Amino acid sequence: MLNDSVHTLTHLKAELQRIDVLIQREVRRLQVAGRDPVDTLRGLYVSDSDAEALLARPFGTSLGQTAELDDQEVRAFEQAEQLARQQTKWLVKEARRQGKTSRLLSLTSAFQLDEFEVDALLVCLAPHLDLRYERLYGYLQDDVMRKRPTVNLLLDLLCEPGPGRLLRLASFNDDAPLFRYQLLERLPDSNVTRPSLLSQSVTIDESLVSWLLGGYQAHASLGGYASLEWPQINETDSLLAAEPLTDVVIPGDASSIAVFHGPDEKIQVAGARLVAANMKRPLLVVNLAGVMQQDISSMRALRLALRDARLTGAIPCLMGWESCLVESSPPPALLAELYNYPDLVIVASTTNWQARGIDRVRHLLRVAFPEPSYSQRGALWHFFLREDMAIDPSLEVADLASQFILSASQIRDAVASARDRAFQHGRALNNMDLFVAARSHSSPRLAELARKIVPRYQWDDIVLPPDQRAVLREIISTVRGRPMVLHTWGVGQKLAASAGVTAMFAGPPGTGKTMAAEVIAGELGLDLYKIDLSTVINKYIGETEKNLGRIFDEASSSNAILFFDEADSIFGKRSEVKDSHDRYANIEVSYLLQRMESYDGITILATNLRANLDEAFTRRFQFAIDLPFPDEVERLHIWQTLFPPEVPRADDLNFGLMARRFKFAGGSIRNIIVSAAYLAATNGGIVTMEHLLHGTRRELQKMGRLISDIDLTNS
Repeated sequence: MLNDSVHTLTHLKAELQRIDVLIQREVRRLQVAGRDPVDTLRGLYVSDSDAEALLARPFGTSLGQTAELDDQEVRAFEQAEQLARQQTKWLVKEARRQGKTSRLLSLTSAFQLDEFEVDALLVCLAPHLDLRYERLYGYLQDDVMRKRPTVNLLLDLLCEPGPGRLLRLASFNDDAPLFRYQLLERLPDSNVTRPSLLSQSVTIDESLVSWLLGGYQAHASLGGYASLEWPQINETDSLLAAEPLTDVVIPGDASSIAVFHGPDEKIQVAGARLVAANMKRPLLVVNLAGVMQQDISSMRALRLALRDARLTGAIPCLMGWESCLVESSPPPALLAELYNYPDLVIVASTTNWQARGIDRVRHLLRVAFPEPSYSQRGALWHFFLREDMAIDPSLEVADLASQFILSASQIRDAVASARDRAFQHGRALNNMDLFVAARSHSSPRLAELARKIVPRYQWDDIVLPPDQRAVLREIISTVRGRPMVLHTWGVGQKLAASAGVTAMFAGPPGTGKTMAAEVIAGELGLDLYKIDLSTVINKYIGETEKNLGRIFDEASSSNAILFFDEADSIFGKRSEVKDSHDRYANIEVSYLLQRMESYDGITILATNLRANLDEAFTRRFQFAIDLPFPDEVERLHIWQTLFPPEVPRADDLNFGLMARRFKFAGGSIRNIIVSAAYLAATNGGIVTMEHLLHGTRRELQKMGRLISDIDLTNS
């Protein structure tokens, strides 16, 4: 709402001149009533004569109102006030003739304030514009420390003498417009625990002062969680949010409340901007969840947001509405506040809430902003990678759209981060920049629920039989071929094929299950998260599913590889159901498999004993790989592959002997090499056979196998 600032200030000045007349009259009344202007202790004690005067005063009147001014003074004050009113009316009329208005009039209209309420605002506003009012209010209230008007002073200034003035106390109730909409605020009194309403000091909010003077700043309680925009229709917002709004008619009045819901709040804000731009109105975006983090109640946060929307004439867009819900529905009092708001409201949340507990007096227009589909993600990547950027010609975004299930705003932010990375390296944007950025913007909180593993191994590092190696390559080919098979060829729609890939890695400890997962992650450029199922299992019914649900929900946008280790802690043969705990364990297993099948990324289940898995469960995996215990030839290859070439080695180092004599899996061989290297670092600096045998002894001890030094050194 735009107002001419010059007229706004002129109008305020004229109104305050009228308030000056009321103050002058009250000062004169006090003088006539006998207040001693030279009494330096006035207000600090109550004398006998003061007590007698208080008892003689009629009920409901103050000292000044007991004074009887002579007729000439009464007429003089009446004429001065009437002249000030006429001057103000002329200014308003002249401004309207010129197509102008003032913010005070806009405020009066927006909150339907009566004359008394407007004057109360003006009295409270005066000290913010001229410090002399602070001293005047101290004089009028018989207390130099009271620099803001009390409710009693407001009644003295604005009401006729007599007990009828007390009827105006209702204007200072919490539900009265002045306080309901936070136009005025009560100040705490450090000297009185629970002061009476009459003795409470009242002030005007500083943000309202700013607005009345022609500016705008959000209420202090809204902090940095409110922003006022004048949106214009633009290509970015249209691409992000136009489609869900295509078939929706949103009236720009109080007949309805627009309920936006979806996983990405930024897309909902883009939709709100489109609505406001089409209506040619400003938009006030308020994050209620952020406001409530400051120990502010949901009702106060809502009222402040709606107050600022009324002041600015903006459409309020209330973000974080889910923080106000109680059992998927807002409290009836909050709903009533929304229903009573005399304009369009946009309520945005991550959940599609329901309205309960109160009669529906407005239409709820629900608009869903879902996650973009594969084709939409591709269009978004292309849009944000448009021609104004320096791009590597070999860039291919189809893999990005397939491998990273990001929202529109995440894609936009990922492209911006990728551009920063390319600029930092002084080159055109390439695939690596985009993949790194896409990973950084996908589910950053997943690391709080699972352990992120940075892939260290490649194909040359893993020792597997040809068949198992071929299955790993097939998993990678399946992931890379998903865009063509599922979307271009339509296999996903016609055959109800899942977009995800499920695999089971079975084998004894140390046979390379985690290493195989790292090879896949490194080859595809995806994040790898390891979840120890033994730590997810909870003895309380339903808690295991909640734990698993949080992991899958957070991973849903990342398309990260989820590697579930220690599956033996949850899997068992379904035929071996002996009690309720066994039956419930099968429910947990079914839930895990169901979530794995519905997950759009890669999920890998690792088990040490495949025999523990029911065949019906095993058939639900797309891929199943048995990682066998390595034979002598494979063990020799593992020794040679894992031993770093940079580590100094003695001539007597005999990997063939180690592979022949000791049947270790790759994990144990790795432990022996690490142990030998540490021992050599402080004992000669060269790894010898003695160091390897020492590491072997320690590894066997961990396995619970005791062996003599003679056995170890016998070739």
